[in-house]
Amino acid sequence: MDPHNTRHFGTVVLRRGGRNGPMHIDAIRSFRIPLSTLISSIPVLATVVTCFFSVILARATLRYVEATDKGLALAREEFEREWSPELHIKLERISTSEARIVVTNLGRTSVLLQMVQLRKLTHAVPSERWFLNDPLVGGMAWTNNISKRLLACTDEDFEGQVAAAMTFYASGRMFRTDWFRFHLQVHEGRLSRLDPSNIPARRVRVLENRKGPERRHDVVHDVAANPAASADTKSFVTGA
Repeated sequence: MDPHNTRHFGTVVLRRGGRNGPMHIDAIRSFRIPLSTLISSIPVLATVVTCFFSVILARATLRYVEATDKGLALAREEFEREWSPELHIKLERISTSEARIVVTNLGRTSVLLQMVQLRKLTHAVPSERWFLNDPLVGGMAWTNNISKRLLACTDEDFEGQVAAAMTFYASGRMFRTDWFRFHLQVHEGRLSRLDPSNIPARRVRVLENRKGPERRHDVVHDVAANPAASADTKSFVTGA
Protein backbone atom coordinates (compact mmCIF):
# COMPACT_ATOMS: atom_id res chain seq x y z
CA MET A 1 0.00 0.00 0.00
CA ASP A 2 1.23 3.43 -0.84
CA PRO A 3 2.24 5.27 2.32
CA HIS A 4 1.38 8.56 0.71
CA ASN A 5 -2.13 7.37 0.16
CA THR A 6 -2.24 6.09 3.69
CA ARG A 7 -1.27 9.44 5.13
CA HIS A 8 -3.72 11.12 2.85
CA PHE A 9 -6.50 8.79 4.01
CA GLY A 10 -5.55 9.39 7.57
CA THR A 11 -5.56 13.07 7.01
CA VAL A 12 -8.98 12.94 5.50
CA VAL A 13 -10.26 10.96 8.44
CA LEU A 14 -8.78 13.35 10.86
CA ARG A 15 -10.24 16.28 8.99
CA ARG A 16 -13.70 14.74 8.99
CA GLY A 17 -13.44 13.97 12.65
CA GLY A 18 -12.26 17.47 13.36
CA ARG A 19 -15.08 19.07 11.44
CA ASN A 20 -18.02 16.94 12.70
CA GLY A 21 -16.99 16.47 16.32
CA PRO A 22 -17.39 20.06 17.50
CA MET A 23 -20.74 20.36 15.62
CA HIS A 24 -22.27 17.47 17.57
CA ILE A 25 -21.03 18.82 20.88
CA ASP A 26 -22.42 22.29 20.15
CA ALA A 27 -25.77 20.76 19.21
CA ILE A 28 -25.93 18.80 22.47
CA ARG A 29 -24.93 21.86 24.45
CA SER A 30 -27.65 23.93 22.75
CA PHE A 31 -30.38 21.52 23.99
CA ARG A 32 -29.28 21.64 27.59
CA ILE A 33 -31.83 23.28 29.95
CA PRO A 34 -30.47 25.34 32.78
CA LEU A 35 -31.22 23.96 36.24
CA SER A 36 -32.77 27.21 37.36
CA THR A 37 -35.25 27.14 34.46
CA LEU A 38 -36.22 23.57 35.27
CA ILE A 39 -36.77 24.40 38.94
CA SER A 40 -38.87 27.45 38.08
CA SER A 41 -41.11 25.39 35.75
CA ILE A 42 -42.09 22.92 38.50
CA PRO A 43 -44.73 25.25 40.09
CA VAL A 44 -46.22 25.85 36.66
CA LEU A 45 -46.54 22.12 36.03
CA ALA A 46 -47.98 21.63 39.51
CA THR A 47 -50.54 24.36 38.83
CA VAL A 48 -51.59 22.77 35.55
CA VAL A 49 -51.97 19.34 37.19
CA THR A 50 -53.94 20.87 40.07
CA CYS A 51 -56.28 22.64 37.66
CA PHE A 52 -56.83 19.41 35.75
CA PHE A 53 -57.76 17.45 38.86
CA SER A 54 -59.87 20.37 40.09
CA VAL A 55 -61.94 20.24 36.92
CA ILE A 56 -62.41 16.49 37.35
CA LEU A 57 -63.49 16.92 40.99
CA ALA A 58 -65.83 19.76 40.05
CA ARG A 59 -67.56 17.61 37.45
CA ALA A 60 -67.84 14.74 39.92
CA THR A 61 -69.32 17.13 42.51
CA LEU A 62 -71.89 18.42 40.02
CA ARG A 63 -72.93 14.88 39.15
CA TYR A 64 -73.26 14.06 42.84
CA VAL A 65 -75.38 17.16 43.41
CA GLU A 66 -77.64 16.26 40.48
CA ALA A 67 -78.06 12.71 41.76
CA THR A 68 -78.84 14.06 45.25
CA ASP A 69 -81.44 16.49 43.87
CA LYS A 70 -83.11 13.68 41.92
CA GLY A 71 -83.15 11.51 45.04
CA LEU A 72 -84.70 14.29 47.10
CA ALA A 73 -87.30 14.96 44.40
CA LEU A 74 -88.26 11.28 44.28
CA ALA A 75 -88.45 11.12 48.09
CA ARG A 76 -90.60 14.27 48.17
CA GLU A 77 -92.90 12.90 45.48
CA GLU A 78 -93.25 9.58 47.29
CA PHE A 79 -94.04 11.40 50.54
CA GLU A 80 -96.63 13.57 48.85
CA ARG A 81 -98.25 10.57 47.18
CA GLU A 82 -98.45 8.72 50.47
CA TRP A 83 -99.88 11.58 52.50
CA SER A 84 -101.73 13.64 49.91
CA PRO A 85 -105.51 13.16 49.97
CA GLU A 86 -106.84 10.93 47.21
CA LEU A 87 -110.53 10.05 46.93
CA HIS A 88 -112.12 7.64 44.48
CA ILE A 89 -115.80 8.00 43.63
CA LYS A 90 -117.96 5.18 42.35
CA LEU A 91 -121.67 5.08 41.52
CA GLU A 92 -123.25 1.65 41.91
CA ARG A 93 -126.62 0.42 40.70
CA ILE A 94 -128.22 -1.72 43.40
CA SER A 95 -131.55 -2.28 41.68
CA THR A 96 -133.81 -0.61 39.14
CA SER A 97 -134.89 1.89 41.77
CA GLU A 98 -131.81 2.24 43.97
CA ALA A 99 -128.26 3.49 43.46
CA ARG A 100 -125.54 4.53 45.84
CA ILE A 101 -122.31 6.49 45.84
CA VAL A 102 -119.13 4.98 47.28
CA VAL A 103 -116.29 7.36 48.19
CA THR A 104 -113.03 5.60 49.07
CA ASN A 105 -110.15 7.39 50.77
CA LEU A 106 -107.03 6.01 49.08
CA GLY A 107 -104.62 8.16 51.10
CA ARG A 108 -103.35 7.85 54.65
CA THR A 109 -104.59 11.19 55.89
CA SER A 110 -108.15 11.61 57.16
CA VAL A 111 -110.51 13.99 55.40
CA LEU A 112 -113.78 15.75 56.17
CA LEU A 113 -116.37 15.39 53.41
CA GLN A 114 -118.14 18.66 52.64
CA MET A 115 -120.17 18.45 49.45
CA VAL A 116 -121.20 15.99 46.71
CA GLN A 117 -121.99 17.22 43.21
CA LEU A 118 -123.77 15.43 40.37
CA ARG A 119 -124.19 16.75 36.85
CA LYS A 120 -124.83 15.69 33.29
CA LEU A 121 -121.95 16.31 30.91
CA THR A 122 -124.26 18.36 28.71
CA HIS A 123 -124.66 20.86 31.55
CA ALA A 124 -121.90 23.19 32.68
CA VAL A 125 -123.24 23.54 36.22
CA PRO A 126 -124.06 20.70 38.65
CA SER A 127 -127.65 19.48 38.59
CA GLU A 128 -127.58 18.21 42.15
CA ARG A 129 -125.43 19.11 45.14
CA TRP A 130 -125.76 18.51 48.84
CA PHE A 131 -123.59 19.40 51.80
CA LEU A 132 -122.05 16.97 54.27
CA ASN A 133 -120.01 17.06 57.43
CA ASP A 134 -118.76 13.48 57.63
CA PRO A 135 -115.19 12.40 58.46
CA LEU A 136 -113.52 9.74 56.37
CA VAL A 137 -110.44 7.95 57.73
CA GLY A 138 -107.70 6.83 55.39
CA GLY A 139 -108.28 3.37 53.96
CA MET A 140 -112.06 3.48 54.54
CA ALA A 141 -115.10 4.20 52.39
CA TRP A 142 -118.24 6.27 52.76
CA THR A 143 -121.57 5.37 51.12
CA ASN A 144 -124.86 7.12 50.63
CA ASN A 145 -128.09 6.34 48.80
CA ILE A 146 -128.44 8.69 45.82
CA SER A 147 -131.39 7.16 43.97
CA LYS A 148 -133.67 10.19 44.18
CA ARG A 149 -130.86 12.67 43.62
CA LEU A 150 -129.60 10.78 40.58
CA LEU A 151 -133.04 10.58 39.00
CA ALA A 152 -133.69 14.23 39.83
CA CYS A 153 -130.91 15.39 37.50
CA THR A 154 -132.23 13.29 34.57
CA ASP A 155 -135.50 12.77 32.73
CA GLU A 156 -137.69 9.70 32.85
CA ASP A 157 -135.98 8.47 29.71
CA PHE A 158 -132.30 9.32 29.57
CA GLU A 159 -129.09 7.79 28.26
CA GLY A 160 -125.77 9.54 28.48
CA GLN A 161 -122.86 10.54 30.67
CA VAL A 162 -123.16 11.80 34.23
CA ALA A 163 -120.34 12.88 36.50
CA ALA A 164 -119.78 13.07 40.25
CA ALA A 165 -117.28 15.07 42.31
CA MET A 166 -116.53 15.45 46.01
CA THR A 167 -115.36 18.52 47.93
CA PHE A 168 -113.56 17.91 51.23
CA TYR A 169 -111.19 19.34 53.82
CA ALA A 170 -107.76 17.86 54.48
CA SER A 171 -104.85 19.32 56.47
CA GLY A 172 -106.60 22.66 56.81
CA ARG A 173 -107.20 23.10 53.08
CA MET A 174 -110.21 22.49 50.86
CA PHE A 175 -109.86 20.10 47.93
CA ARG A 176 -112.08 18.92 45.11
CA THR A 177 -111.71 15.70 43.19
CA ASP A 178 -111.87 15.37 39.46
CA TRP A 179 -115.24 14.57 37.84
CA PHE A 180 -115.72 10.81 37.77
CA ARG A 181 -117.82 9.89 34.75
CA PHE A 182 -120.46 7.19 34.45
CA HIS A 183 -122.77 5.99 31.69
CA LEU A 184 -126.36 6.18 32.90
CA GLN A 185 -129.44 4.75 31.22
CA VAL A 186 -132.89 5.54 32.62
CA HIS A 187 -136.07 4.06 31.16
CA GLU A 188 -139.48 5.11 32.46
CA GLY A 189 -137.95 6.44 35.66
CA ARG A 190 -136.03 3.25 36.38
CA LEU A 191 -132.29 2.74 36.43
CA SER A 192 -131.48 0.36 33.62
CA ARG A 193 -127.71 0.82 33.48
CA LEU A 194 -125.00 2.57 35.46
CA ASP A 195 -121.44 1.79 34.40
CA PRO A 196 -118.19 3.70 35.07
CA SER A 197 -116.35 5.25 32.14
CA ASN A 198 -112.61 4.75 31.81
CA ILE A 199 -110.92 8.14 31.87
CA PRO A 200 -107.41 9.20 32.91
CA ALA A 201 -107.26 9.92 36.65
CA ARG A 202 -105.97 13.27 37.86
CA ARG A 203 -104.93 14.40 41.29
CA VAL A 204 -107.20 16.45 43.51
CA ARG A 205 -107.04 20.21 43.22
CA VAL A 206 -106.85 22.73 46.02
CA LEU A 207 -109.75 25.14 46.03
CA GLU A 208 -109.32 28.78 46.87
CA ASN A 209 -110.06 29.63 50.47
CA ARG A 210 -112.98 31.98 50.08
CA LYS A 211 -113.44 33.73 53.36
CA GLY A 212 -116.50 35.74 54.18
CA PRO A 213 -119.59 35.69 56.37
CA GLU A 214 -121.89 34.90 53.44
CA ARG A 215 -120.19 31.61 52.50
CA ARG A 216 -119.86 30.53 56.13
CA HIS A 217 -123.52 31.26 56.71
CA ASP A 218 -124.51 29.20 53.64
CA VAL A 219 -122.48 26.17 54.71
CA VAL A 220 -123.77 26.28 58.28
CA HIS A 221 -127.34 26.84 57.12
CA ASP A 222 -127.29 23.95 54.66
CA VAL A 223 -125.72 21.51 57.11
CA ALA A 224 -127.98 22.50 59.99
CA ALA A 225 -131.13 22.72 57.88
CA ASN A 226 -130.83 19.14 56.66
CA PRO A 227 -129.97 17.08 59.74
CA ALA A 228 -131.48 13.96 58.18
CA ALA A 229 -129.57 14.27 54.92
CA SER A 230 -126.89 11.91 56.15
CA ALA A 231 -129.17 9.60 58.14
CA ASP A 232 -128.70 6.81 55.62
CA THR A 233 -124.93 7.24 55.59
CA LYS A 234 -122.87 4.13 56.23
CA SER A 235 -119.17 3.46 56.56
CA PHE A 236 -117.26 0.25 56.07
CA VAL A 237 -113.63 -0.83 55.84
CA THR A 238 -112.46 -1.45 52.30
CA GLY A 239 -109.64 -3.73 53.27
CA ALA A 240 -106.81 -4.15 55.70
